[in-house]
Amino acid sequence: MAWDEWEQLKTTAADRHSTRMQLNQYPADQGGGGTQGDLVVGHKDLEAVGKAAHDLFNDFTTYSGHARVASEAAAGGLKGEGFALGDALDHVTQRWNEQTKTLLDACAHISNHLRSTQNQHAADDSYIAGTVSSIATLDEGFDDRKGH
Repeated sequence: MAWDEWEQLKTTAADRHSTRMQLNQYPADQGGGGTQGDLVVGHKDLEAVGKAAHDLFNDFTTYSGHARVASEAAAGGLKGEGFALGDALDHVTQRWNEQTKTLLDACAHISNHLRSTQNQHAADDSYIAGTVSSIATLDEGFDDRKGH
């Protein structure tokens, strides 16, 4: 495309006013009040989430176990006395166990994912540091050669 042709296209577009060029960019203000740009999560933030998931896993394992044992005992007692409520409570206890396992699996998944993410970032940092130091070594070689 020749320069004159480009100038003519710009003039035609400006005359029409129906189509305008718009640059894709992040909107100026999203009302968040914080810094704009990439999501940043610090090591302390990840540790806090991991600790909360680990604590929930441990505490919920203990307390749900107490609830399970008490419910099973109550269901067994009611069934032993001939109450139909015993079967219903036994059913609820089984569902409770299934839901408990789901929650505990989710907590373990969060904790494991954060651990693997931390390990991957450490590996990435090591790789980047090695690459950058290699470039610095190469630059020093050129500087030394230039001085001769």
